[in-house]
Amino acid sequence: MTGQCLSWLNAGLQPRSITRDLDWGISVPLKDAEGKVLYVWFDAPIGYISATKQWALENGKDWESYWKGGDEVELIHFIGKDNIVFHCIVFPAMLKAHGDFVLPRNVPANQFLNFEGQKFSKSRGWGLEQHEYLQEFADFPNKEDALRYALLRTLPENKDSDFKWDEFVDFHDKDLADNLGNFLNRVMVLSHSYFNGIVPPAPSHWSEPLQRVFDIVEQWRTEMDKFSFKAASQSFMDVSSWGNTYLQENAPWSLFKANPSDPRIAEIMFTGLQVSAILAIMAEPFIPFTSKRINVMLGLSSLPAESLRLFLNESVKQPFISPGSLLGAPEVLFPKIIDRKDTSRLTIIEKQKAKLHAIMEEEKDTSYPPLKPNITFDDFAKLDLRSGIILEAAAVPKADKLLVLKVDLGFEIRTIVSGIALHFSPESLPGKKVVVVANLEPRKLKGIESQGMLLLAERGTGELVFVGADQPMEGGWVVK
Repeated sequence: MTGQCLSWLNAGLQPRSITRDLDWGISVPLKDAEGKVLYVWFDAPIGYISATKQWALENGKDWESYWKGGDEVELIHFIGKDNIVFHCIVFPAMLKAHGDFVLPRNVPANQFLNFEGQKFSKSRGWGLEQHEYLQEFADFPNKEDALRYALLRTLPENKDSDFKWDEFVDFHDKDLADNLGNFLNRVMVLSHSYFNGIVPPAPSHWSEPLQRVFDIVEQWRTEMDKFSFKAASQSFMDVSSWGNTYLQENAPWSLFKANPSDPRIAEIMFTGLQVSAILAIMAEPFIPFTSKRINVMLGLSSLPAESLRLFLNESVKQPFISPGSLLGAPEVLFPKIIDRKDTSRLTIIEKQKAKLHAIMEEEKDTSYPPLKPNITFDDFAKLDLRSGIILEAAAVPKADKLLVLKVDLGFEIRTIVSGIALHFSPESLPGKKVVVVANLEPRKLKGIESQGMLLLAERGTGELVFVGADQPMEGGWVVK
């Protein structure tokens, strides 16, 4: 993120057009501007403010307190890496120019998420939209949180990542079912069995066994404040793992078998119930439907995440769930996908994998274009190939196939006209790393001088893919 912004700043901020000659978009509200529309990344961020105004109007709130609240407001932009310069430079410049709006304090930018090894593609059907997921997983228990958690664990926070159905199964069965679900179910079932569904008395030293849990929660809080949600989700699971280990090591079932009146049983179950309540709070930002169900099982109203912060700061800590409280009924939150007795959930997953396999079979093309005649090494050496980063992209008026691009080569910014408009939207290209033929003789296309050419690979299906590098690279590197 810093590199992209610095490339703009180090090159010197240039005037940028905020209009385009298109027949779609938001018309420029000025005289003599017929046929002009606002550039989408000038117009779209203003929509954030407009959406806030509409929400405030419908809910009796003051929208200005969210955008003009001074030090009381923190503006955070959660974005993808292809929109960095617009949210770090362009939109903040607009807000600063206006004068009385808060500026973003942080701009967490994710990398790209792929789907089973390939880019999402509506035209190919490669992906799964939200409404499709809800329909096709209608009979999948806790389907919303199952997907939320898998996406959370696959977040492309620091590098591009890949959503895979096999990993979805692993995250669900190992984390949600075997770890979280198993712990909560054991605590609830044993509490009903030993204490008739009533929270047992609290020992005088009740918080002492939980010190390790408090340390993990403190770490979770720090990760959440840093927007490191992937790490925070692991801390969430670490608390559940601690709970499972605690139950296993203290074995209240063995104590009950030897002496049902053993006071240690109450201590163990009271501790397990407190951990369950903490998990309900930690779960809320990640798997909110499950958080509510845990609270119902514990007989609690929803506790805000702020209650954990207050709890950790208290010198004398009060239990989250009080002795004598009535518990709800135990519930299996996440029935496993891999289940020898019930294959219904696995069948749903296998259908998704079969759809993708069918797409790949249909697209198979064993014919390849013939190789061109051999060239000498000296011929190849004449090409000056450089790494570049696309800064801007826009449609070329009256040219359906052309996009005009601003490409950062490190030592200069080039204008390149490329025939890729049928394959890529202009909004998806800023931030894209590319390889440029930098010494190609300039030529005019639709009146625009094109100062180079981008390298792309073409599938047998006609889909274009940029030639680039998986590793980070700046503009201007020599490709050889």
